[in-house]
Amino acid sequence: MLCDVNETTDPRVRSAGAARPELSKSPQARSPHAPQPGGPGGPGKPREPREPREPRERDGGGRRRMFRIHRAWFVAAVAFVTIIGGAAFNSLPGLLIDPLHEEFDWSRGEIGFAVSIDMALYGLTAPFAAALMDRFGIRKVVVTALSLVAAGALLSVWMTASWQLMLYWGLLVGLGTGSMALAFSATVTNRWFVARRGLVTGILTAAGASGQLVFLPLCAWIVDEHGWRPASVTVALAALVVVPFVWLLLRDHPADVGLAPYGGEFTPKPPPTRGAARRTLRVLADAARTGPFWLLAGSFAICGASTNGLIRTHFVPSAHDHGMQITAAASLLAVIGIFDVIGTIASGWLTDRFESRRLLAVYYGLRGISLLFLPMLLAPTVHPPMVFFIIFYGLDWVATVPPTLALCREHYGEDSAIVFGWVLASHQVGAAVVAFLGGVARDVFGNYDVVWYASGALCAAAALMVLVIRRRGVGEAELVA
Repeated sequence: MLCDVNETTDPRVRSAGAARPELSKSPQARSPHAPQPGGPGGPGKPREPREPREPRERDGGGRRRMFRIHRAWFVAAVAFVTIIGGAAFNSLPGLLIDPLHEEFDWSRGEIGFAVSIDMALYGLTAPFAAALMDRFGIRKVVVTALSLVAAGALLSVWMTASWQLMLYWGLLVGLGTGSMALAFSATVTNRWFVARRGLVTGILTAAGASGQLVFLPLCAWIVDEHGWRPASVTVALAALVVVPFVWLLLRDHPADVGLAPYGGEFTPKPPPTRGAARRTLRVLADAARTGPFWLLAGSFAICGASTNGLIRTHFVPSAHDHGMQITAAASLLAVIGIFDVIGTIASGWLTDRFESRRLLAVYYGLRGISLLFLPMLLAPTVHPPMVFFIIFYGLDWVATVPPTLALCREHYGEDSAIVFGWVLASHQVGAAVVAFLGGVARDVFGNYDVVWYASGALCAAAALMVLVIRRRGVGEAELVA
């Protein structure tokens, strides 16, 4: 018996065997968590077997610690709220086109130009935002971005000239929202998570749609009841409220608090990166020499034109032209945000199973057909065909993102994330162009019908563009002849 005890490596088992020799005869005795035959006061009825426990972390000495929620999930929650706060402004421009036109007599083209500056800067800032976060840290960049959004929204309350609208809405808000675009969620996910990256990316992507769902009806009601200035102040406050949470709860890297990323091993915090911006430009120069880049960028520009530039900016004023109340039109736009989340998740599932080019062709083709029918569906009241359009368009809104990203990975490998950042920039440039031209068309023709028809034709062109991308072979990226 003494030999059995000495051969046992666990000191807790050795002490238990010495005190109660009969335990060494049972396999259960070799586990410190095995159920004992008696209660605390002595022998009695054996306890029921315990339920299996969740795995618990081990500290540096190999001892077990009680299970608790990893801090990475709190960081993801703060990022989610931050994106919602930053997305508040994206709900506003479409609601203010008519009020600003009526109060200042600015043309819709001027107002649309200010929105187009915002959208263009949103896209062009995104590829560099990751470099800024590597250089200065996530917290500093995001706090600065939220402050820019709040300043632009708040200063617009006192504007009296259209150039001020372009400065406040276009420059300040564009730089702010662009710094919290794809780069922010990607940086948080890559630094804090090894496991569950896909889930976290989906959650943070859905934050923009959630912000639209929250703020569109609220801002529409404020504009309808109290005017556009209180709505602009509301957006500024939404951005400022998030700042303390970012500064107090968000950390740049798990090593800052002595943790490993969720599902990974501890790694020291890397030093600030100084060459990231140069790499971003170098990747653009290399990708620009290949055909698939221009086809992806061109098709994604049409995607932005037919979503952010067209529907998000001009749907509410177009519906108002047909007699629909602003709050009703804004509520329909908010519903798009709900089905946007569903459509994006479903598109990701389909992208794992079907060819990305064909999926994109179907998405763009169906979107174009739906836009051709929209002028016939607009009416003073909400009716079933319009509800069907909203659901269908919501499912298709950003369903193009997963297959476009998959094609970037297929053709550009390790540089695919940066290439996708530039493709996203083209998305926003396309949105900017249509946000401006849509307002000009409304001034010239008196309605938006020509805009809907032209956008439907552009979507058909995008469907053809993605179909002529050849599947990449080993070491090549080229077009179908």
